[in-house]
Amino acid sequence: MLPGLTARRVPTAGLTVNVLEVDGRSGPPVLFVHGNVSSSLFWQPTMLALPRRYRPLALDLRGFGDTDAAPVDATRGLRDFADDVAALVQALDLPPVHLVGWSMGGGVVMRYLLDRPAAVASLTLVNPVSPYGFGGTRGLDGVLVAPDGAGSGGGTANPDFVSRLAGGDRGEDSPLSPRQVLLAHYVKPPLVPDLVDVYVESMLSTVVGDDNYPGTGGTSDTWPGIAPGDRGVLNTMAPTHLRLDGLSEVDPKPPVLWIRGVDDVIVSDTSLYDLAYLGSIGAVPGWPGMDACPPQPMVAQTRSVLDRYADAGGRYQEVALADAAHSPHLDRPEEFLAALVDHLDGA
Repeated sequence: MLPGLTARRVPTAGLTVNVLEVDGRSGPPVLFVHGNVSSSLFWQPTMLALPRRYRPLALDLRGFGDTDAAPVDATRGLRDFADDVAALVQALDLPPVHLVGWSMGGGVVMRYLLDRPAAVASLTLVNPVSPYGFGGTRGLDGVLVAPDGAGSGGGTANPDFVSRLAGGDRGEDSPLSPRQVLLAHYVKPPLVPDLVDVYVESMLSTVVGDDNYPGTGGTSDTWPGIAPGDRGVLNTMAPTHLRLDGLSEVDPKPPVLWIRGVDDVIVSDTSLYDLAYLGSIGAVPGWPGMDACPPQPMVAQTRSVLDRYADAGGRYQEVALADAAHSPHLDRPEEFLAALVDHLDGA
């Protein structure tokens, strides 16, 4: 942990949550929510760089970092995680918070906003999961490719990566080691972050199993033969369990900032983690073609939902950072911070 930061485990109504704080800060709280296979440690430089007029906090979601490894009920979508965020906010007696969610954490804070709009001062989405989940949908409205959500959920995880994660692999001999996945996909090559070893340890804090990452999986009669289960992390983002497209209906509507790296290969309209896209480029055999199973337009789906939010009286800003991948707060920290602070100041 970097100097100036303190970690503590906070008992809440549901579980004990680990939270990072910047020493001696007060002011409006800015709560950072990490993504999948990571933890609060990825937010350290951003937290320390935030102006002193704000109070930065970052939590570990259940099953990550030093928060309790509670089971994840995927049939609730991302609501288990959002409820944990709310429990921490209540335990710390925070006023309406500025929420910053990255990747899966972007979906968590969208869920939080849907459930508790009056408790949100502003929302920042950093390369967020699509409001229609990850995999298994087509078009701007997130129509299911198959009724069972084929092509999404816990069964889509690469078993070699899961094995290396569970085994605490800190090496770099395989493209599927956590370190190499970080360097190839979390950030834009050839960047090697100063805290790369810390980030690898953060990834390795992920609890592996059916109740956590990646979760359970099933079979499908529809290509690629994989259907989501009802337990664990990846299933929370299966389109059969997750729809966050009701943002336009919340009241009040806090301002939204959407920051994304244009070279993201994880959350993308051409995602290397979307089996339909991999099929379209020949990386997964048997793909039935564009009409039957098109790649998921993840970025376009997010933009469509946010456009409807604006049409209904809300406001949002999209900031696309060049030469940045899935983690623009690491790839382009100065530009990221400038956009975030401008957003916070204007909320």
